[in-house]
Amino acid sequence: MVTDKIKELEAARAKLASLEQSIQDELKNELATLPAKYGFASADDFATAVRAASGGSSSGDPARRGRRPGRPAKTASSAASVADKGGRKRRKRAVITDETRAQVKKMVESGKTGAEIAKGLGISLPSVQNIKNALGLVRKR
Repeated sequence: MVTDKIKELEAARAKLASLEQSIQDELKNELATLPAKYGFASADDFATAVRAASGGSSSGDPARRGRRPGRPAKTASSAASVADKGGRKRRKRAVITDETRAQVKKMVESGKTGAEIAKGLGISLPSVQNIKNALGLVRKR
């Protein structure tokens, strides 16, 4: 019956909550014993040593708070060249001017490929494609 299943579900939820609480308690106890296990007098000394070993700041640097561990703070100079997931640096964002658009149009008319245009002007292939699209130089499929 449905009521039996509801009661069984409530019992399972209560058991789950009990297990979660016991895991939290065990984890808290294990973490509390870590400094002494590794020979440190206090949790602060232990945390400082862990930060130093991982290359992080040993102080409570407000600039580092709220970020994921191991991620350096973004600065104005690094914002343009943030490493992506492939380990490569992103290039600085190109500024597309009317002159750039005119050069793209001229190069398309001379028979250059999109990749050749991108390399020659120092802009990305998608930027070339966007310019060609905006100028009406792309055939519809």
